[in-house]
Amino acid sequence: MKSLKILTAAAMFCMAGTALGQQVRVNGNIKGLGDAELNFHYYDGNEPKTSNVKVTGDKFTWTAPMPNPQKITIMFPKRAVWVFVEPGNIEMNGSADSLDKIRLSGSKIQTEADTYDKLLEPFSSQEMPLYQKYGKVSKEEQLQLEQKLADIRKQKRVVANNYIASHPESPFSLSLVTDRAGMGEYKDIQAIYDQLGKNIKATPEGKRLNERLVILKRSAIGTPMLNFTQNDTEGKPVNFAAFKGKYVLIDFWASWCGPCRAENPNVLKAYNKYKDQNFTVVGVSLDDKGDNWKKAIKDDGMPWTQLSDLKGWKNEVSTYYGIMGIPSTLLVDPQGKIIAKDLRGEILNKKLEEIFNN
Repeated sequence: MKSLKILTAAAMFCMAGTALGQQVRVNGNIKGLGDAELNFHYYDGNEPKTSNVKVTGDKFTWTAPMPNPQKITIMFPKRAVWVFVEPGNIEMNGSADSLDKIRLSGSKIQTEADTYDKLLEPFSSQEMPLYQKYGKVSKEEQLQLEQKLADIRKQKRVVANNYIASHPESPFSLSLVTDRAGMGEYKDIQAIYDQLGKNIKATPEGKRLNERLVILKRSAIGTPMLNFTQNDTEGKPVNFAAFKGKYVLIDFWASWCGPCRAENPNVLKAYNKYKDQNFTVVGVSLDDKGDNWKKAIKDDGMPWTQLSDLKGWKNEVSTYYGIMGIPSTLLVDPQGKIIAKDLRGEILNKKLEEIFNN
């Protein structure tokens, strides 16, 4: 799945005047990195920012205002790395050919994250063999595989829920909830948010998370679907109310999204199987170039209604529902209410079989 990068606002800043203890300073030494440029994505209060840092002879220094711990993204030349930093001096060491093994000293929250990762190792070790078989087995085996992966994710969520409940004021617990809120069901996210302490909820990230919950509530199971209007491939406006009385799979996708294109044949099979049983698909594209959008529809042979405002990630429908990664789906019943979300693969097929074969 292609994930949305929300920390993209470019900004250069001066550290003069920042109070002692309210900034982070990261001194890095990454062997084999040589001379390069890194991009640090972080929050300054509620403002997403990016700063560019020059690497000389494997070494660099990054400073930024940071009164509270937070998870940041570092864009290395070939991949992204996520680490936890906090006010003070932090040393980062590692090797360019094994960035997943980077080590930080001086960051208590990163130490907490490393300890938590060890709790997940028994589950994570089970996932890799399953992912290696993904899409390479029979339909029946694929369903079993997806169910096993779903069960492992469920077990990992239980570990996270217990951790959050026992560490309610931890910035790392807050990050766990924030990560879950990227995708997921409102009811589940609200439940773990309620476990957090009042002080951590009052931080900038805690407030952003609360705002995220307001958006997630819009797609809560049982909520009426937004009666939106967007143009089809011929530029004609289509209102979602036109599909009332049918089961509708709203498929958020884009021509440039590899996982979306890989899922399209599965959606096509579902469409062909149930199109005569009061079921249809409505594609909502996050493309910003009409030609690319139309070519992908033709290449993938998608006969259902396709809509887009060609605003990319700023698509008004996906923004309203806070879609942060695609492919993403909402399943709407004939009364216009959302009954499931983020169905794909054999899990989608199983859900449709439950609806139409019972």
